Amino acid sequence: MEEPLEVQVGQWLLKKRLKLVVAESCTGGLIGHRVTNVPGSSEYYLGSITAYAYEAKERFLGVQHETLERYGAVSRETVIEMARGIRQSLAGTFPLEQLVGISVSGIAGPGGGTPDKPVGLVWVGLSAAEGDHAWKLQWHGDRVENKALTAQAALQLVLDHLQGHLPPDNF
Repeated sequence: MEEPLEVQVGQWLLKKRLKLVVAESCTGGLIGHRVTNVPGSSEYYLGSITAYAYEAKERFLGVQHETLERYGAVSRETVIEMARGIRQSLAGTFPLEQLVGISVSGIAGPGGGTPDKPVGLVWVGLSAAEGDHAWKLQWHGDRVENKALTAQAALQLVLDHLQGHLPPDNF
C-alpha cells in the first residue's frame, strides 16, 4: 500500500534538504494539519499562514491590494503572490532556495460562487527556486469534500515538483 501523500512529501523534502511552507485560504489549515500529522515533520515543515481575508493576504503574505482588486482572491495571480509571500514570510534564517511554498485559494461552497467563479473553483500556486506555477481546478463536492480535494491536490503538486515531473500550468 502506498504511503499517504503527506508522508511521501516529507520523505522527498528530507531527501532534497528542502523545507515546506504553506499559505492556505479555502482549506483553512487542512494542508498544515495533514503535514503535521506525520511524526518528524518539524524537520522539513516550517509552518503556514491561513489567510482568509484580503487584509490577511496583504499583511502576512504580501499579496498586492491591486492584485486582489483586479483579479480577486481566487485567481492565478493571487496564489502566485501567496506562494511567493509565504516563502518570504517564513524564511527566517533559511535561504529562499531551500523553501517550497504552496498556496491555495478557492470557493469551497455552498455559497460564494458566481458565473465566472463557481463553487468548487480553486487555484493552487507553487513557488520554488526553479520558478512559480499555478493550476486551476474545479471540484463538484460539498464544502468539506472540496477542502479535502484541494489539500490532496496541493500535496500531490508538491510531490510532483519534488520528483521533477510537475504538470504544466493550466489557466
